[in-house]
Formats: sequence, structure tokens, C-alpha cells
Amino acid sequence: MQLRPSRVLAQLRQGGLATSFKVNLNDPRVIEIAGLAGADAVWICQEHVPNDWSNLEHQIRAARLHNMDSLVRVAKGSYSDYVRPFEADATGIIVPHVASADEARQIVEWTRFHPLGKRALDGGNTDGRYCLIPLADYLRHSNEERVIILQIESPEALANVEAIAAVPGYNGIMFGPGDFSHRIGQPGQIDAPEVVAARKHVAAVARQHGKFAMTSGLFAPFETLVGEGHQLFNVGADVLALGPYAKQRLDLVRQGIAALPAALKPTAKTPYG
Repeated sequence: MQLRPSRVLAQLRQGGLATSFKVNLNDPRVIEIAGLAGADAVWICQEHVPNDWSNLEHQIRAARLHNMDSLVRVAKGSYSDYVRPFEADATGIIVPHVASADEARQIVEWTRFHPLGKRALDGGNTDGRYCLIPLADYLRHSNEERVIILQIESPEALANVEAIAAVPGYNGIMFGPGDFSHRIGQPGQIDAPEVVAARKHVAAVARQHGKFAMTSGLFAPFETLVGEGHQLFNVGADVLALGPYAKQRLDLVRQGIAALPAALKPTAKTPYG
């Protein structure tokens, strides 16, 4: 019985680049669409999205169906909050608002097995194939093919990023420009010089310490982001796509109503014009 390797890690280990697509909507079919479109990974959010564990398991299964990695951004909490996505067979977790090397070490200790950490041992869930694989294979695969990404989102975290990046046992670092811009008093100004400088610094430090750098969006020209050292690119999100598409289609109707000859125009006011 084979355990699925990480598609993202395989590409990065070969010197390639990888993509992810963020999903805010809870329907697993959205994840299937991302898989059919060709994304390497799907980013599922538990930090800001009201998503229960049963539905999360369905979303992870949908990603697996299309050989996509599933990266679950966890809610800040206890070790169980970080381990359960793995036990549901998520490829990886993204831990938000990491601010110190001590916290990074704690995350590794909670989520890696011996000899890298002290993760609580079960193996009776999807990731351990319900105890149908040898324990040694389960432990090795969990330490080598499960992904841990830490998110840097504050001035305090930026000040400690070298020490955070030096902590062994995890894979990648992602800079959060939205929260960082908010924390420095420039909310939403992700092109502000301080924010851009922080993004570049986080990517450079990550690579210096053998971690990959992930972008939370395509906030600069692709060539620029690659030149900064980023390797995993979140290309967009379902909610960012659906709203503008719906508005564009409704605008077509409004324009069509305005262009109708008088004989065909509706006699009563409609929501469209």
C-alpha cells in the first residue's frame, strides 16, 4: 500500500515551481474545479472560514482525488488543532501569525514524529490508512512528505524572522502582506515600500535557511516574485473570481436593458435598470 507523496515538495525538490489556489467556499466541488484546472495544491482556510471537521475531510478527499496537495491554514490553538488536519490526510498545514523561534519550535514538536518532534501517535485515521501500513512507514512519510508552512505577518515576526527560519523541522515560510500592512498602520497597502521590503526580506531569509518561500497571492509581476526567491505561488481565490464574474454578467443585462428599443423596455423598474 503506497502513501501519496507531496506534489508540491516533489516539484520543489526537482528545482521547479508550484501553484496553489485558495478556497474560502466550503463546497468540495470548488476544490475539484481547481484540480481539473491543474493547480498543484489547494489552500483551505480554517482561520477565517466557518468550516467544520467533517466538511474539511471531504475537501481534503476532493483534493486527493485530483492528486492535489491540500494545505490547511489552521486556527491558532493547541496541538490537536494542528494535528487533526494531518490525520484527515491533509498534505500540510499553514500556521498563521508565527512571531518567534520558540513558537516555531513548539509547532515542529507538536506536528513531527520522533526524531524531529513529539507528535502524539495514533495512525488509525486516513493518513495512517487506518493502521493498514507499517508504523515505520507512517512515521517516515509523515516527517518527509507532510508540509508545514509558517506565516510571518507582523513587525514582531519580521524582527525575528532569521531566528524563525533557522528552526529545523518545517518546510516553508509565507509572508502575509495584508495583516503586515494593517499592523504598520497602512491597511491594504500591500505595495507600500515597507511591505514590499518585508516581503523580499522574508523570501531571502527563508531560502538562506533551506526553507521554500510561498506567496499568498500574485502581488507583483511573476518574474519579480521568482527573482525574490519565491517557489510556491498562490494564484488566486474562489471568492475573488466569483464576485467579479457575477457582476460582469449582471452588467451585461443592465446594458442590454438600457439599449432596448422603447417597445421592448420593461414598464416597471427592475433591479437591473
